[in-house]
Amino acid sequence: MMSRVALQALLLALALLGQAAAQPAPGQVQLNGTLGARAALLVIDGELRTVEVGATARGIKLVSLEDGRAVVEFGGHRQALALGAAPGRIVGANGSQPRQIVMSVGTGGHFTAMGMINGHTIDLLVDTGATSVAIGQVEADKLGLRYQQGRRIVTQTANGVVPAYQVQLASVRVGEVEVRNVEAIVIPGQMGHVLLGNSFLNRFQMRRENDVMTLELRY
Repeated sequence: MMSRVALQALLLALALLGQAAAQPAPGQVQLNGTLGARAALLVIDGELRTVEVGATARGIKLVSLEDGRAVVEFGGHRQALALGAAPGRIVGANGSQPRQIVMSVGTGGHFTAMGMINGHTIDLLVDTGATSVAIGQVEADKLGLRYQQGRRIVTQTANGVVPAYQVQLASVRVGEVEVRNVEAIVIPGQMGHVLLGNSFLNRFQMRRENDVMTLELRY
């Protein structure tokens, strides 16, 4: 027979479990500041929380923190946050898969965004004139891509015809939307941005209104 103390402990554990299950999933998260490279100030649904790398708050885990950027994880989904950017909606919080990317025009009239390739954060620039996603070898090395194992091709660039490697990216994520199995090419040198070409863009219905571009996922 269970003792009274053990029974009370069991009832308390069940009550705490019920409270955790009843707590609603967070809806938005924002990177508000950093404490060196060890912790981030996250605003979760309006509540400021200090979260160390590897720790979890409100179900949101801080995976990494570097150069004013944070990667967080919730429900098995990862997303990147930029310091000072608008709050991002928690992917999977309401059980629906996001299908829309909204970008505002930036410096030089280009549409840029912070995204993720194979789970690593990277700066992206929309290029409707590029056939595929294009990555410089310097950026590809940082992303850990084994492009030397890809198919060797030649491609036309602003500097003429150059050798390149054709690879398949497991995932490309912009904002809250993730696309899998995206064709890309890796070209010599450093580019600064990864060019989001038509191997990614063709999966979206694109429209532009003044300084705002909206990409709506087709499939």
